[in-house]
Amino acid sequence: MTWNWQQTDWPKFAWNRARLALAEQQFLVGGGVFVGTVKHLGEEERNQLTIEAMSTEALTTSEIEGEILDRASIQSSIQRQMGLAADNRRVRPAERGVSEMMVDLYKTFSAPLSEKMLFDWHQMLMSGRKDLTDIERYRTSSEPMQVLSGAMG
Repeated sequence: MTWNWQQTDWPKFAWNRARLALAEQQFLVGGGVFVGTVKHLGEEERNQLTIEAMSTEALTTSEIEGEILDRASIQSSIQRQMGLAADNRRVRPAERGVSEMMVDLYKTFSAPLSEKMLFDWHQMLMSGRKDLTDIERYRTSSEPMQVLSGAMG
């Protein structure tokens, strides 16, 4: 199997729209139900649901990478970044970074995806990391890429 970054047209992507049509249709119907439900909630309930959805996405995305984060810390960080009341809990850089990325995505979801946006998100996610050389840019190492499962160590 060839990795994405090994493709001759990297980083340009193409897909087969017909293969995704059913999944897209199901997503759109589910999204419509969600939006319709949210419109009937008060502002506080809407904010809480938004924070819950964003923190769930942040947690599950991080779990794919083998990183287990604290839900309450992510929610607190999202609340602060959205200007909402939050507790004063200490938030680790990984939780703050993924929260910052989720809030940025929430605020800019309709903007066209760009390299700058990807690199900004990467910088947010890698907040505080000193062991990486390729932050906010494409991979530059000539070493073969390794895919690891689970947390480092």
